[in-house]
Amino acid sequence: MSTPARTAVLVRRLFLHPLLPPPRARRLVQLYAGLCAFGLGCALLIASRLGAMPWDVLHQGLAQRTGLSVGACSILTAGAVMLLWAPLRQRVGLGTVSNAVVVGLAVDASLWLLPEVESLAARWIALAAGTVLTGLATGCYIGARLGPGPRDGLMVGLAERTRLSVRTARTGIEVAVVVAGALLGGTVGIGTLLFAVAIGPLAQLALPLLRVGPADPAAAQAGTSR
Repeated sequence: MSTPARTAVLVRRLFLHPLLPPPRARRLVQLYAGLCAFGLGCALLIASRLGAMPWDVLHQGLAQRTGLSVGACSILTAGAVMLLWAPLRQRVGLGTVSNAVVVGLAVDASLWLLPEVESLAARWIALAAGTVLTGLATGCYIGARLGPGPRDGLMVGLAERTRLSVRTARTGIEVAVVVAGALLGGTVGIGTLLFAVAIGPLAQLALPLLRVGPADPAAAQAGTSR
């Protein structure tokens, strides 16, 4: 097999194909709008101080230990998680790489722009707004069908390799990251629990309204959430 042919085979094994199927403009706008909104939702949950989403508990803990921002820790964690994809044989999409980078940047930008949330009533409003926004944003960027988020690729890959259900794999991963994040100093609270309960129904509500027509079959099945 020639070198170009080998390269083409390797690319097909590592990346979803095509990376950007039509309608391209709508997919891109929906993907990046969803990721930015997701980052804002995460920031609202953090700002509420009533409990961050599970992965952000870990990112907060890492931020406290390293001195990096929460968003930077999110990006680094996503990169580390993607390294685990190779043995799990998960394929990367444009949405995967974008998710890894854009959400972290959006979290940091939103935390910088958001005012300090002081009163308990304002904190509950931030929690509710962050949860709803994150759920709708999840449906938005998943609906673009450009690949799963890094953490979801890990979840699906583990489920396929271990014959666990996706629900069991997700629960196990998120319990582990919440425990690790809490031990590092991340914020666990009622917001963490409410997010875990609400994110699925909210995303399910938004997804039928925002789903772009099917692309490659693998891409169509890829995305589930962050």
